[in-house]
Amino acid sequence: MQVGFIGLGIMGKPMARNLIKASHSLTVFDINPESTASMADSGAAIGDSAKEVAARSQITITMVPDGPQVEAAVLGPQGALEGAQPGSIIVDMSSISPLVSQKVGFACNAKDVEFLDAPVSGGEPKAVDGTLAIMVGGKQEVFDRVLPLFQIMGSSAILTGPVGAGNITKLANQIMVAVNIAAMGEALALATKAGLDPEVVVNAVKGGLAGSAVLNAKAPMVISRDFKPGFRISLHQKDLRNALLAAESMKVPLPFTSLAQQVLMALINEGRGDLDHAAIATFIEDSAHVEIRKPAV
Repeated sequence: MQVGFIGLGIMGKPMARNLIKASHSLTVFDINPESTASMADSGAAIGDSAKEVAARSQITITMVPDGPQVEAAVLGPQGALEGAQPGSIIVDMSSISPLVSQKVGFACNAKDVEFLDAPVSGGEPKAVDGTLAIMVGGKQEVFDRVLPLFQIMGSSAILTGPVGAGNITKLANQIMVAVNIAAMGEALALATKAGLDPEVVVNAVKGGLAGSAVLNAKAPMVISRDFKPGFRISLHQKDLRNALLAAESMKVPLPFTSLAQQVLMALINEGRGDLDHAAIATFIEDSAHVEIRKPAV
């Protein structure tokens, strides 16, 4: 299949490489020339613009930071929609406002180009090993055409509703993850301050109702003080902002999401925006004057 890929950051690059490994013909573009050059070494063709990528592709995937970048990559000058042929498909796998997804989908529809919004969850590790959770909005028949690609990049791909539904689902995911990490941070700060080994506490509770994928993935990072970004605090703050804006438009109160978003903003102001979102726990540590780590021997 002729596939285009626009956006080769932390998530996009390993996703694109997995498509190449599955023997798809890939044309790529990124505003960072170094990112595109590294993909050429992996066997991808290089496009000069998003427009050229789409012109050479049956399915064009975008994976960029936020709504403005999606609009630029798809709707802007030299954007994918300028090059896309009628009947082709544009799939935006970025995490953005569902309102932006609907705007882009409407513009694509006007030019007889199909559109899916398909944000992902799992961070860089799952992007690398091709086990992302993919949440999709759009038509069933379009989803079915793209499903073979989703199955290469993810372990699950679920059609959740019409265009925009994928990003509503992703926002729900991000709310649960952020609040879960914050609760984990509070719990482990309490245990550490009481003189317990936080690793022992995690092992004691993870088999019960408190166990979660978040606990399994993020507690070891906090305890080992490893905050190398798989998913940055700054991007999670963006997602919660989009969740709050969507909730406001639907008159849905999200008090815990609001608090988590303020915590993330405070961490960004303290220069921690590029750390992994496991570092949400450091906000609690600062308040409690304790560092979550194994006790000294």
